[in-house]
Amino acid sequence: MKLLMLCALLCVLALTRAAKKGADARLQQPDEDVSLLEKRFLWWCPTGWTKYSGRCFHFVPRTLTWAEAEKNCQAMGGHLASMRNKEEYFWVQHMIATQTNSYPATWIGASTRKTDTDWLWSDGTKFTFTFWCKGEPNNQNSQHCVQMNFSDNKCWDDYQCDGQRSSVCVKGSKFLGGK
Repeated sequence: MKLLMLCALLCVLALTRAAKKGADARLQQPDEDVSLLEKRFLWWCPTGWTKYSGRCFHFVPRTLTWAEAEKNCQAMGGHLASMRNKEEYFWVQHMIATQTNSYPATWIGASTRKTDTDWLWSDGTKFTFTFWCKGEPNNQNSQHCVQMNFSDNKCWDDYQCDGQRSSVCVKGSKFLGGK
């Protein structure tokens, strides 16, 4: 029923736009002149994933090592989550707390492999935002992976990659039209 209503809404939007543009209107370029209403309804996340800022997030409560968690996210078409900014980080924390009624230590996609100073996101995005706890990263005992929700401050901590943690995955939202 929801899909039928969505299709009807999209048809109305398409007919309204076609009528406005007229027969001799120019061709629309991709992503050009797409209304906010259309963007909201045309982009979606699969069941079990939650959309935020154009991406889909999924909390995995099962505890895994960092590498196992990354492979698990990849099997679902994503990666361990990268964080773009403070608002997104707090939103992910809230999503986890809503599902667990707590703030468990959780793997995110940051790690360092070659050196102790070059942190990278597993999904390849630029590492510009951080939310380190005071004194972190400290690389004690070869800590090369990042957990979120550490300590009472619920900040980031570098941790041994073979530790067992829940995880949060991310992937791009899908276009309802099938691209």
